[in-house]
Amino acid sequence: MSGAQWTTGEDGRNPAEAAEAALRPHRIAVLALPGVPPFELGIPSRVFGSVADAEGRPLYEVTVCTADGAPVLSDAGFTVLPAAGPEALAAADTVIVPPTHAMPELGLGGPLPAEVTAAIAGIRPGTRLVSICTGSYVLAAAGLLDGRPATTHWNLAPEFRRAYPRVRVDEEVLFVDDGDVLTSAGVAAGVDLCLHMIRRDHGAAAANRAARMCVVPPWRDGGQAQYIDRPVPEPTVASTTATRAWALEHLGEPLTLARLAEHARMSLRSFTRRFRDEVGMTPVQWLTAQRLELAKQLLETTDLSIDLVAHRAGFGSANSLRAHMRTAFGVSPVAYRRTFSPHDLVGAEG
Repeated sequence: MSGAQWTTGEDGRNPAEAAEAALRPHRIAVLALPGVPPFELGIPSRVFGSVADAEGRPLYEVTVCTADGAPVLSDAGFTVLPAAGPEALAAADTVIVPPTHAMPELGLGGPLPAEVTAAIAGIRPGTRLVSICTGSYVLAAAGLLDGRPATTHWNLAPEFRRAYPRVRVDEEVLFVDDGDVLTSAGVAAGVDLCLHMIRRDHGAAAANRAARMCVVPPWRDGGQAQYIDRPVPEPTVASTTATRAWALEHLGEPLTLARLAEHARMSLRSFTRRFRDEVGMTPVQWLTAQRLELAKQLLETTDLSIDLVAHRAGFGSANSLRAHMRTAFGVSPVAYRRTFSPHDLVGAEG
């Protein structure tokens, strides 16, 4: 599950190197290219820098680098002085590529600059590769997205398809996790992806702590829709916000669509339509996602039996929880608990 837990041999390291990697913080190299937007450049340092273990030791080490070690001009008009050059990419466990607004040739499927090509070629096999927004153009131009699902900013998806027809682009989602290659949509979706990676590496509790430190929402599922030309509701139009907040306090109860609509004081049809407009998914999809999130937190932080976790999260039975977790995450509740909960909770299987 952890991006730091590589299988020996798959990333080019010998057993001694793999053992050393397990004891140190996960190394993240952020590749700053000319024309990088400062906000997206700063996301990895801010989000991953908020994560520590129980003793307060950082779990990630983030280094901003450039392809040749030289400073680059951001799109905000100031120069970014990197901490390292391409050697940081070669030593990294994860490489993150923020967008660049200074390489228009990539929008036409043109080649990367020679120094960028050389720097990317030095990345060790098995390294986790990540793009934020149009950083996906860089990965695509390097051939690293060929045949893979990926996303980018919705407004540029048609151009991206024309330039890189081998990439299975989906502009309808916030981010795509394809195992060792992850891509996110525009701007704030990069925050969502970083939190998702923390959750994947260290569990929901660690991701939630990082979100609180950054004062951002703790969880938006990657399958949630991007905000694509959706009109802002008129102030007089009813919202589902209060009902969603109420539902989060009652996840362990039977929450039918009719009950949710009744709480919102809307018809079933109006509630469903308004919910999709505001959230980008159906009420049932959203409810299942919130219940899974609660179940993960309970598995990580309590010694409740699997039956009780299922009941409190609103799944009704352990079998139902198992089925949903296997579908969503590919693991059972027991396996999830063994991976992410403290040692003194492991063994409370129920």
